[in-house]
Amino acid sequence: MNEVMECILKRRSIRKFKAEMPKKEDIDQIIEAGLYAPSGHGLQSSIILAVTNKELRDKISRDNYRVVGREVNTDPFYGAPVILVVLGDKSSSNRVYDGSLVMENMMLTATSLGLGSIWINRAREEFETDEYKQLLKDLGIEGEWEGIGHCAIGYIDGEIPEAAPRKPGRVYYID
Repeated sequence: MNEVMECILKRRSIRKFKAEMPKKEDIDQIIEAGLYAPSGHGLQSSIILAVTNKELRDKISRDNYRVVGREVNTDPFYGAPVILVVLGDKSSSNRVYDGSLVMENMMLTATSLGLGSIWINRAREEFETDEYKQLLKDLGIEGEWEGIGHCAIGYIDGEIPEAAPRKPGRVYYID
């Protein structure tokens, strides 16, 4: 079996991370994989915010939890120390598809490096707020952006979950 297929079959959503920060070179490699994701018309319309600052990471965690209308009492990122937020340029009709490919490339690369990952939603709702629009402006990011997802990454704390059985009857050949 080839290396890519092995990573695909091995990748799981991890729900418990160690607090230890992954190596910068591993984070950079994961980001690079995201930047090489396919994109509609080759526009490369997604950007990635690499959040390794604990204070900002914890704020995003609290805000993410509030989006679902609950008081903060748990971490939606399961303790992962790195949050890679993928945003899509609102002027691109393919932004959600393109951003989704960025997310998948990053999750597979994390797996290949022995790190865990999980896709957490609600980035769209966060980046619709004035506060997060201001964050982008403060970073010098111009334009209108839609949050696609958060890729939480870190070292796995515990066992890697088993794969759920694949549902039958999901492939139809047309010969």
